[in-house]
Amino acid sequence: MNYSLNPMLSDLSALARSEAPPLLTLPDKRTLTTSIRATAQIFSDSKSVALLERIRMVAPSEANVLVIGETGTGKELIARHVHNLSVRKDGPFVAVNCGAFSESLVESELFGHEKGAFTGAFCAKPGWFEAANGGTLFLDEIGDLPLSMQVKLLRVLQEREIVRLGSRRSVPIDVRVLAATNVHLQDAVAAGHFREDLFYRLNVVHLAVPTLRERPGDILPLARYFIDEYRNRLGYGPVGIDARAERKLLAHSWPGNIRELENVIHYALLVCRDDSLGEGDLQMSSFGMHASRRTGDKPASTAPIEGLEEALRQLFDHAEGNLFEQIEDTVMRVAFDFCYRNQIQAARLLGISRNVLRARLIRAKQISAQK
Repeated sequence: MNYSLNPMLSDLSALARSEAPPLLTLPDKRTLTTSIRATAQIFSDSKSVALLERIRMVAPSEANVLVIGETGTGKELIARHVHNLSVRKDGPFVAVNCGAFSESLVESELFGHEKGAFTGAFCAKPGWFEAANGGTLFLDEIGDLPLSMQVKLLRVLQEREIVRLGSRRSVPIDVRVLAATNVHLQDAVAAGHFREDLFYRLNVVHLAVPTLRERPGDILPLARYFIDEYRNRLGYGPVGIDARAERKLLAHSWPGNIRELENVIHYALLVCRDDSLGEGDLQMSSFGMHASRRTGDKPASTAPIEGLEEALRQLFDHAEGNLFEQIEDTVMRVAFDFCYRNQIQAARLLGISRNVLRARLIRAKQISAQK
């Protein structure tokens, strides 16, 4: 894949003297307009600059890297930059979304299969590990990987070899693994959804990507980048942002992070009537505002926990079978409704993987249908 990168990134001392902040973009970004991924990453805010320096320090090593951050913060862009600064930069960079495969297919996708290994396997096929040989394999949404596959991934990381599905012959591999997640893996480990030994194997280097609301110095530079990007696609002339629109952009909580900002700017360009985006042209998501309104932007109170404890005591007084599963199902269902039936947001709110949430919601629905 091609990798678009501001050439100033190779010299941090030059960055300090430059007016333009460093920029990362995805290859073929015009084909990714429906993706939830961030298509651009900029380093203007002090937190972003600190992250960039950390990447420069750890990228040349062969250590596994775990990239942590909310959806839309640009985790894949960070992983690509780590690859680009490593000795493997001339090798392939392969990005795989672990949440995109069903449990029955994930082993074949990662490790490959031989002819006849399963129904429909008409020929042998290498997996993503072999495709990334000599380069970097980026495992996005690693928290969605089934437990059965976590065991096999751990063995691959330890032995540096894979075995295709339907084969008994091992294949040596030379791959650096970068993983990313938008869930708290420590909580997933504590809940039994993620293996502790695999977590420590992946978490040799930890890169935490701040949310957009945590790095406000990046908001306006990113907005101006997306204005230029989309006005060129639309054939528009120069377009600016008026002062009130800038204040509105800076005041928003950006629950969808960089990807949400890109969508807001794209829409604003479509509806604006002059050569400057106004406050009324910016159509913001209401999700973050609803969440803020529910909490009132006040320090956390113990009252909700006390109410929950009292409700649990009442449940214990009338306990029936499978009480814990009923409570878990209720928590997931309420979180799903709270997040306006958005599985990604609900899973992030609970600190679990989307696959776990989806499976429990399906089970709860089936149980309800049987009653």
